[in-house]
Amino acid sequence: MSLTWGTVSGWWLPLCVVLGLLYAWLMYRKPLQLQRGLRYGLFALKAVVVSVLALLLLSPLVRTVSYQPQKPLILIAQDNSQSIKLFNRKGNNTLRSGWDSELQKQLGDNYEVHAFHFDKDLRDGLSQTFNGKQTNIAAALKQLNDLFVNQNIGAIVLATDGLYNTGANPSYESRNIKSAIYTVALGDTTARKDVLISNVNYNKTAFLANDFEIEVAVEAYQSKGQQTQLSITEDGMVVHQQSIGITSDVFKKTIPVKLNADKKGLRKFVISLSRLNNELSYDNNTETIYMEVLDARQKVLLMYDAPHPDIAVIKQAIESNRNFEVKTSLVADASSLKPADYTLAILYQLRAGSYARLRSIMQTKVPLWFIGGTQTDLNGFNDQQKILNVDASRSESQEVFGMAVPGFSAFTLSDSTQKKLETLPPLLVPYGNYKTGNAAQVLLKQKIGNVVTNYPLIALGDDGGRKVAVLAGEGLWRWQLAEYKAYENHHATDELLSQTVQYLTANANRQRFRVYASKNVFDEGENVLLNAELYNDALELVNTPDVKINLKDQQGKNFSFLFTRNGQSYQLNAGTMPVGTYSYNASTTLGKQTFKAEGQLTVKQLNLEAGQSAADHQLLREMAQQSGGKMIYPSQIDQLADLIKKNENIKTIVYEDKRYNDLVDLKWVFFLLLVLLSTEWFLRKRAGEV
Repeated sequence: MSLTWGTVSGWWLPLCVVLGLLYAWLMYRKPLQLQRGLRYGLFALKAVVVSVLALLLLSPLVRTVSYQPQKPLILIAQDNSQSIKLFNRKGNNTLRSGWDSELQKQLGDNYEVHAFHFDKDLRDGLSQTFNGKQTNIAAALKQLNDLFVNQNIGAIVLATDGLYNTGANPSYESRNIKSAIYTVALGDTTARKDVLISNVNYNKTAFLANDFEIEVAVEAYQSKGQQTQLSITEDGMVVHQQSIGITSDVFKKTIPVKLNADKKGLRKFVISLSRLNNELSYDNNTETIYMEVLDARQKVLLMYDAPHPDIAVIKQAIESNRNFEVKTSLVADASSLKPADYTLAILYQLRAGSYARLRSIMQTKVPLWFIGGTQTDLNGFNDQQKILNVDASRSESQEVFGMAVPGFSAFTLSDSTQKKLETLPPLLVPYGNYKTGNAAQVLLKQKIGNVVTNYPLIALGDDGGRKVAVLAGEGLWRWQLAEYKAYENHHATDELLSQTVQYLTANANRQRFRVYASKNVFDEGENVLLNAELYNDALELVNTPDVKINLKDQQGKNFSFLFTRNGQSYQLNAGTMPVGTYSYNASTTLGKQTFKAEGQLTVKQLNLEAGQSAADHQLLREMAQQSGGKMIYPSQIDQLADLIKKNENIKTIVYEDKRYNDLVDLKWVFFLLLVLLSTEWFLRKRAGEV
């Protein structure tokens, strides 16, 4: 413990002592009826008390330093996906139950062990059920790193077969971990007799009376010279069949198949390979796909004054939903366009004078999406819509990040998309003050540096009977590149842009009551999300009455729910539902009118874990080596404790904890002064001086 002066100079200390001595001298300078020794004693007591009181007025700080040792954390993450059980020989390459507790005993009290299991997500404790439908090793590593951030992570023990079917390559994520990774190689790398469908490439939508193509990736192992039959059926009827000759022990071939979209609606196709004798697994011989056949596409017009990389990103994201077709055009060529042909117009960074050329579009009720940036004419931008106003005092721009707004209710973005958007690079927006109109809902707000503001980045709403969206900045191409680098896809960017377009184009004919699923096909284990909109006679969104919905599966079992109100509309999270196709009927009553809506959705079985049978131990070996760890097999699990103990980088870290408190806050100082003053008073009282 030591004394520090903060902003006050330490030279005040001698003055405090002088003040104490002076006060005591003034009090005891005259000859009193006291013995000389007692008089000097009282003088000293008074000098000390006054000096300390003067010192307290300076508010000095007392610094205390303590040292907190933290044991190295040993984090266990064990794969609990189906592939561990599906392709593992009995009694081979498995871990015994309770091995995490044994590791803690072997390591002793100098280490702290935490155990987790994972498939798609990370969860507490170990599990031996091996029922996970998806495997995301990279996400498990990231969640561990985030969960124990700024703590002494000594090592991560990763027990898996190295097979992943969602998320990024785990070797990339492992580079962000500063501790050693010890991998426990589960599963079997031996190729055994098996024929399987490893992947199916297809577009999720097709158009009526058109041909469409699917690509079936077929693999076979240890089956040279044999044949398998590829069959595609719909409603029990065979629509395609062909024989495939297996020409090698490691056989891979992509089979293109052309089919015809002869009826509209959601189509279900079952793709299967005939079984071979003594196959390792039959679970991977079948794959089911769903495709929606539509009557026609909706057309979106994308207008701009000058080329920009954002334009290609917007076009690609919108057309990822095959319900939409995007026409890009310079504003200079607008005279040849017919507004009636389009269900949405996107106006990208229009300059001064451009809106006059688009008078034919602006005078209609076609939904509009305004996108601003460094080249935008802000006067025209503000005049043409009342959703978002930018008051820019000077022609400057600034970088801002996007932060999801929890109360947004116009449509639903997935949790993963909301989290990803907050990690993407900043967009470039005009510098100024941002205000939203009364009818606006903010989807993303601006984060400037580390400060989250109330300025909107994306806002949507109804502007005089027309749906309008506004994006304040440019740089969407950065989002797409950064997301692909981090996740090897750009799902979040596509979902944001696609959902915004769907919101703007939905209910174009002002259907009074509308119920729709967030998508037509949900994966097994995924929450089923539905939305509902109800309009009054003035075509204004209302959510006063309750909305009920009933989902019925193919066996006739009913699932009843009540929508929850969200903003001016309705939302329903029905949770996870069994695999199958469901029809739904929703109803509500507004005044004396009853409204009904119906539709269909499907929960698709996931069979990803059966897509690859041979474990990838090479990946585990690389991850261990690059991190300073080592790969071991389950039979060597008893050696793990010794490996950890011998690693000199895994050790207890002592953290220094410095704390500063005002001297006046210390209770013992108060009691010291009380004792000194009481002693002085008692001695003077006894001597008859009080």
